[in-house]
Amino acid sequence: MLSAADNELLCRVGPGTPMGGYLRRFWTPFLESWRLEAGGSPEDVRLLGEDLVAWRDPSGKVGLMEARCPHRRAPMFYGRNEENGLRCVYHGWQFDHLGNCLEMPAEPAGSTFKDKLKAVAYPVEERGGVLWAYMGPRHLQPSFPEFEWTRVREDQRITSRYRHECSWFQSLEGDVDSSHISYLHWDARYQKANKDVDLWVFDRAPRWTLQPTDYGMMLAARRNTPEEGRYYWRINHFLQPFYTMVATSLDLKRLLVHIWVPIDDETSEVWDILYATDEAIEQPERDRWLGGDTPHIASLDRATARITADRSKRYGIDREAQRTWSYTGIAGIRNQDLVMVEGMGAIVDRTTEHLGTSDAAVIALRRLFQGYVRDFQEGIEPPAASEPELFNIRSWSALLPTEEHIDRDPEAQRLQGPRVK
Repeated sequence: MLSAADNELLCRVGPGTPMGGYLRRFWTPFLESWRLEAGGSPEDVRLLGEDLVAWRDPSGKVGLMEARCPHRRAPMFYGRNEENGLRCVYHGWQFDHLGNCLEMPAEPAGSTFKDKLKAVAYPVEERGGVLWAYMGPRHLQPSFPEFEWTRVREDQRITSRYRHECSWFQSLEGDVDSSHISYLHWDARYQKANKDVDLWVFDRAPRWTLQPTDYGMMLAARRNTPEEGRYYWRINHFLQPFYTMVATSLDLKRLLVHIWVPIDDETSEVWDILYATDEAIEQPERDRWLGGDTPHIASLDRATARITADRSKRYGIDREAQRTWSYTGIAGIRNQDLVMVEGMGAIVDRTTEHLGTSDAAVIALRRLFQGYVRDFQEGIEPPAASEPELFNIRSWSALLPTEEHIDRDPEAQRLQGPRVK
């Protein structure tokens, strides 16, 4: 369990908080690129406890600035997207994508007031069909991390985003816990479609090898198999500050990345990215991602980034399915996770937990973050933020001889194949 003080340390992300300061040293995704058209409507954004507005000006530059005009705090969402920037419709003040005030038409001719004022605005990068913000000090702005999935063609990836009504940290914790997949995600239909599930359920108590790394942590879960002399290994990764790479099937044809973005203390957004390195993902597979008998995410409304079978609908639980062929009776792997983490409350009370051996990865993750944030409080900048090459890594799974032990993933990357350049 954690103390109440450490629980607060992990979960509070707003301006001026220790965790919020640490997180702001990294690039953070906030919108899909397709949501902002050149010269089109602005979009409300909430990120790390801050209310912002995003727009793409007619020339294609993306701005991300404070949601309310610095003049009288009127909402910029209703502003006019004009040639040089976003114009507040209250008194006509206009700001470019860097936050510079370009015009104050209601001020006297010759006034230099506009040159003395700048809106809070954040740098934006556009990579992999996603818009990213850097919200830390400008002089510490890092290079963009070298994620493989941002460099493949658009037809080689699927990207989804959706809301969790709970703290980002409890959502993240669920993704480093490999033992729950044998229970929460068991589904007879999914087992029929993916034979790797046979290995999940053959041994429901994996043994952990956890290795802190420069990027975060390697999480190797080892299971016994029906085949004598072989272990089933799933090698996942946590990457600072809120990324997980989760092992997919043994054929390694698809790779999976999750991003756990804090919207505020009690709300988060999850990004799911499935990608292939050497082939297009065809439409039937894309359709199965959000639909059919075995969806990865069920009932997702992409327009609103919300799961429609939400808490008010009991997440669409089917008790007959639960009694017969589904451990939960809830459709969608990601939906099953959502039920658990939202059901813990907006911020789970970790002082009342009773953790066991299977929680080793969760315990290790908490200790890592306690170290990250305390270093930050002592004035030590997170090294991973300025080392983009650390993020060029993959999760993987394999059946390996029992005498072969995975203790450091870089020694095993020969299994992962060539990198996208």
